[in-house]
Amino acid sequence: MPLRKRSEGSPTPGLGNLRRMMPYLMPTRNEAFVLFSQEIDAAPTRALADRLNAERSPDRPVTPFHMLLRGLTRVFAEFPRLNRFVVGGRHHDRNGIWLAFSAKMRMDLDAPVFARKMRFSTDESLVEMVDRIYEILDEGRSGRESPSDREVHAILRLWGPLRHLVVRTGRWLDALGLLPQAMIDNDPLYASAFVANLGSVGLDAAYHHLFEHGTTPVFVTMGRVHRAPYVRDDGSVASREVFALKYTFDERTEDGFYAARALARLKVLLEDPALL
Repeated sequence: MPLRKRSEGSPTPGLGNLRRMMPYLMPTRNEAFVLFSQEIDAAPTRALADRLNAERSPDRPVTPFHMLLRGLTRVFAEFPRLNRFVVGGRHHDRNGIWLAFSAKMRMDLDAPVFARKMRFSTDESLVEMVDRIYEILDEGRSGRESPSDREVHAILRLWGPLRHLVVRTGRWLDALGLLPQAMIDNDPLYASAFVANLGSVGLDAAYHHLFEHGTTPVFVTMGRVHRAPYVRDDGSVASREVFALKYTFDERTEDGFYAARALARLKVLLEDPALL
């Protein structure tokens, strides 16, 4: 029986039997996740940001978080097997590189959080990418509801048991590839990765759970910049400013060796950001 093509991806051909069997041995993302962390030298990204921001409005600065998004875009382009997802017990290759992120409406305790996703491409420059991100953030902070926001509000108007029924029905339709494309296109949990900048609120990076809703197989958190010891080439110990990246990865999508090579490449890009 031919596999049904989904709106956001196509069935992955040529997988080995073990990889094909994994979604049945581990049906959910949160029983198949792997955790990994990296420590990134903060000086190179800060230096590049300072140079670029000398010619930009102070209201729209380039930040190390933007460079992380750019680096992830490069890595997904160079290691396309990471841009897969599992749904309905089957593997799919995602169409395009989609990264989701969240932000607060205002920097105060009571301000709500909103999430958005956008398509990223290696064809645009770093500065063009940053400008598009600010446009999306401005729209989110304007208070205008996205289609995904309106769907959530409509479900919340229902009686509690009906909400559970609607969500379960949505997952069933999703597994069969029957969920309307409009719902997938506007949902930030249908993305190549969800990326959270915890450092922007003074927090260290944390391992985050994956969402069973949607098709996002990777969650990345970025921590605050802090000083940490390191060993120089001559064996002496010094300290430098670093930030941590922590990953939660759905192991069903690709093997650890391939993923490790991709993360090593990301570290190279962030510690030599001229490559971005």
